[in-house]
Amino acid sequence: MSLQTLAYLALVNLAAFASFGWDKRCAISGERRIPERTLLGLAVIGGAFGAVAAQQAFRHKTQKEPFRSLLWLILAGETVFLVTAVSAA
Repeated sequence: MSLQTLAYLALVNLAAFASFGWDKRCAISGERRIPERTLLGLAVIGGAFGAVAAQQAFRHKTQKEPFRSLLWLILAGETVFLVTAVSAA
């Protein structure tokens, strides 16, 4: 896996983690929220590990369905993709 790919994955996972944290803060304070589509979109483009880590760390959207199941499905797909990519390299 190239250095650029690793840098991309680090940044997108950091962005996903931060977005979940920001959304939790907004939920608590009654401010405008980040759409679920955006949170799941960050997971789809490579940020699933950061999204799930934030979901657990902030205890945010852990019971909301189908959001929770979709997020875990995305994480499973990314895991399979990354394991396959690393094995092929």
